[in-house]
Amino acid sequence: MSPQNKAPKKNKISLFERIGKAFSNFGKRFADGSLGTKLSHFIFGAGNFYHKQYIKGLLFLILQVGILAFMIFCPTINGTPYGWKALRNLSLKNVSEGGVFDPATGSFSVGSDCKLMVLFGFVTIAVIVIYFLVWNMNIASSYKADMDKKIGKKPTTFGEDLKELLDSKFHVLMLTPTCIAAAIFTILPTIFMIALAFTTYNSQDMNDLGTNLFHWNGLQNFAAVFTGEGSLGVEIKNRFLPVLGWTFIWAIFATFTCYFGGIILALLINKKGLKGKKFFRTIFILTIAIPQFISLLAVRNLLGEYGPVNSLLQNIGATTQPIGFLGLKTGDSESLAKFMVILINMWVGIPYTMLMTSGILMNIPADLYEAGRVDGASTTKMFFKITLPYVIFITTPYLISSFIGNINSFNTIFLLTGGGPTYTGYQAGGTDLLVTWLYKVTIDQGSYNTGAVIGIFTFLITATITLITYRRSKAYNEEDTFQ
Repeated sequence: MSPQNKAPKKNKISLFERIGKAFSNFGKRFADGSLGTKLSHFIFGAGNFYHKQYIKGLLFLILQVGILAFMIFCPTINGTPYGWKALRNLSLKNVSEGGVFDPATGSFSVGSDCKLMVLFGFVTIAVIVIYFLVWNMNIASSYKADMDKKIGKKPTTFGEDLKELLDSKFHVLMLTPTCIAAAIFTILPTIFMIALAFTTYNSQDMNDLGTNLFHWNGLQNFAAVFTGEGSLGVEIKNRFLPVLGWTFIWAIFATFTCYFGGIILALLINKKGLKGKKFFRTIFILTIAIPQFISLLAVRNLLGEYGPVNSLLQNIGATTQPIGFLGLKTGDSESLAKFMVILINMWVGIPYTMLMTSGILMNIPADLYEAGRVDGASTTKMFFKITLPYVIFITTPYLISSFIGNINSFNTIFLLTGGGPTYTGYQAGGTDLLVTWLYKVTIDQGSYNTGAVIGIFTFLITATITLITYRRSKAYNEEDTFQ
């Protein structure tokens, strides 16, 4: 595409410019708005009542009264309050207000459950955010009515707004429930789990006191990664970097072996003149159709200490002792176990890439290959100059997501090796990834705060890699290259 045909790039607006523009618009609305719009800054729906939009005004007013009542009167669940008291309880100070441990019941009579205190505190913060969102919506609604009047239009009625939601704003109607569900079931639990990384919350504290008591401890859990202090002791210090290093090695090999293996397999199957293409495709697609956990458990049994592979090797005299292919017991070779999980992952991963790249290969313009042949390019050169760049350009988002997915690959490691071979005194084994170690730390050991720290480190690593690699890729910067 010639430079003249390229669309001009839009000027990017920085975050600070957006914030400044928002404040500017806010001031403009207050200065230019009607009396109703000005009153809307204090009483929800006042502007709508001013413009005789009574139903909208009543809805906004009900929301304001409801949220304020929620904040002031502080409803409780199991003795733990919401509202302003929940914000106060976020300090977790009432866990030290005394109480008596009853060995007969195993309970500790003190305030409220700390988990609920933290959770309700964040729910209350979410309600406050919703309050300000509704506040802005009520002002915007009134100001829109002002602008309609200025141009001689009648302010829209509630019925007209509903019709608009079913027509030009139908996407808003459909996306709003999804956004609400995401906030309730994804964002809020994520924030809650992140908060646990800054507390002493673990099973030991709970068992000692007989209830869910813990307190904030700042960055101590994060510092423990480097100092070896905290509930995991020296394990978090001694094993974090080795596990992190193996996680990267695994992600790199697991991603690129399956990626390039799938491309090569797709090229071989789609080669002109090859007979039985449907048969070969069916064979490899079967590995996708069969649930992955079945394939992995079957391989684990085949390569286990008493599995058929080891039995065969011993029967033919190739070895006198079972070979620890998967590092299932202490003392097995860590290197062999790592090699085997990468190799087995190719079996379950390559067909996915093969299936995806088969469609891409069929859509590469034939003119490109024809031009290459005219210029005298060999088959190998056309592969590296035409086929591979085209496939990589199209599949860059998939490649990035596959790499991130392999960093968080739980099934392959957990079902094949269980993280082994194990080390005496450590939860993290030789093939454990950050995500499988996190599982052991939380489920097996109950160190929820330490598990949250490992989870945060994993998220920071994956998010940083995703943003940097995608922003620097041709799929992002040169999206019109192959158009």
